[in-house]
Amino acid sequence: MAHGLSPACPPMMLNIGQPPDHSFDQPLGLLSDCHRHIEYFLDVLVTLERLAASQSLTVEQQLQVEGALRYFDGAAPRHTADEEESLFPRLRASNATAAARALHVLSALERDHELADAHYRTVERLWRRRMTLGGLPESETRELRDHLGILQAIYRGHIAVEDRELFPLAARLLSPVELRDIGREMAARRR
Repeated sequence: MAHGLSPACPPMMLNIGQPPDHSFDQPLGLLSDCHRHIEYFLDVLVTLERLAASQSLTVEQQLQVEGALRYFDGAAPRHTADEEESLFPRLRASNATAAARALHVLSALERDHELADAHYRTVERLWRRRMTLGGLPESETRELRDHLGILQAIYRGHIAVEDRELFPLAARLLSPVELRDIGREMAARRR
C-alpha cells in the first residue's frame, strides 16, 4: 500500500512496508532504494516542521513524525553500516585505478555520515521535545529548521555522489562474488 503524507505534505509516494525494488541479490540497487527512504522520511520531517510552525500537528502527522524518527534511528544506521563495513572496504581493497581515484570520495562520504548523524541527533531531540510540549520556543524552532536544512543539504550531495558515481563504479569494479557477499552481509544486519 503506497503511503503519502497528509494533504499539507509533499505528494511523494513510497511503498512503505512493501518489498523494495531490489533484493539482497542486487545490493547496489538496494542501497539506492534506501536513499529513496532517507529522502522520503527527511521530507516528512521538513514538511511537518514547516506546518508545525503555524499550527498544531494532527494525530496522523504526529504518527508520521514518529515513523520518520524510527526510520532514522533504526534503518538509517544499518544503511551506513552497509556502506562503511561492506561496500567501502571492498572498493578500497580494489587495485583498479578508478578505485584509487575514488578513495578521497569514500573518506568524504564517511565524514558525511558522521556529520549527518550529529545533525540528526539534534533534529531528533528537538522533534521529540516539540511533540512532548506541543510546540517549541521560536529559538528552538529556528534551530530545528536550521538542522533540518543542513541535513537535507548533506544528504542531497551525498546521495547524488553515491547514486550517480560510486554505485556505478562499484558495479564495474566488484566481482559477482563480492556483490553477493555484500548482499549477504546486508541481509545479516537486518536479522
